[in-house]
Amino acid sequence: MRPLLARISPAALAHNLGVARSHAGAARLWAVVKANAYGHGLARAARALAAADGYAVLTLKEAATLRDLGVRQPILLLEGYFDAAEIPACYELRLTPVVHHAEQLDMLEHSARLGALNLYLKFDSGMNRLGFALGEMEGIVARAQTLARGGTLTLMTHFATADEAAGVAWQLAPFLERARRYRLPLSLANSAALLRYPDSRADWARPGIMLYGASPFVDTGAAALGLCPAMTLTSEIIAVQDVAPGEGVGYGLAWRAAQAARVGIVACGYADGYPRHAPNGTPVLVAGRRTALVGRVSMDMLAVDLSNLSEACVGSPVTLWGEGLPVEEVAAAAGTISYELLCALAPRVRVAEG
Repeated sequence: MRPLLARISPAALAHNLGVARSHAGAARLWAVVKANAYGHGLARAARALAAADGYAVLTLKEAATLRDLGVRQPILLLEGYFDAAEIPACYELRLTPVVHHAEQLDMLEHSARLGALNLYLKFDSGMNRLGFALGEMEGIVARAQTLARGGTLTLMTHFATADEAAGVAWQLAPFLERARRYRLPLSLANSAALLRYPDSRADWARPGIMLYGASPFVDTGAAALGLCPAMTLTSEIIAVQDVAPGEGVGYGLAWRAAQAARVGIVACGYADGYPRHAPNGTPVLVAGRRTALVGRVSMDMLAVDLSNLSEACVGSPVTLWGEGLPVEEVAAAAGTISYELLCALAPRVRVAEG
């Protein structure tokens, strides 16, 4: 059996939810489980995060899966419905859709009257992605109050730079200036804001990446935030090559040995979700000791430097990310973010709990 394995820890997921809770104060928590729970498995994550006040998903299929699993908590549909035909499912599945443009309100206005519907109204406070303009808030709230037919309204926005030095104040202040007039519940904080900006807690927070044990910040690791990695991607050395000075390794011979080297071949490649663009020097653990990627990542294999690991041999365990090697560190070396690595885990990778 191919040795590549993604080990998912339900205990770590539950622990990280507890960390989020400790930062949330009185705010309730939507556990963001979109994209197959960031690659961790929707059903598995839902069970481990059962203490959340609700779940946030992207698609109706994800929402239906949660209901089939017996989830009774509220479910937030983060981009709402995409056409009028999806509105009945929002009633049937007891969903709270996010409404972010006028056409969605038009769809709701012309849909069958199926009862009260809880709505989130998303306003653009500076990210310029989704949301009504802040100047439209009065009219949008008034119209939505009619269309919700007795359902609750919550006002939300999303922060563009909560994980950067710019922070959230430049978006938070203008949003609150308008939103507080309505005395409606608010949902503001993502993981980064929840961890660093208590003023953004509001009534409902939306932690995502922190639940999976990765830091949203480039200057602070997950361990310093009290988070535990929920996914550890492991494999083994399946071959060892002695490489003479000047010889190369892998496609394009993108790495050449400056001196005699031992190179280990690992059963993991870009078809498994490991980034093909990861450069020479990307950190890897072999038998618990740190070494580095050498050469170009191929579809099913990658190579690591064993020159200073004399005890390493065929069968030696390899950690690509997770316990002992934070996924955000690997992502940074590869010029990407931990979200992408976790979400890119391929279906062919074996997954086990533990």
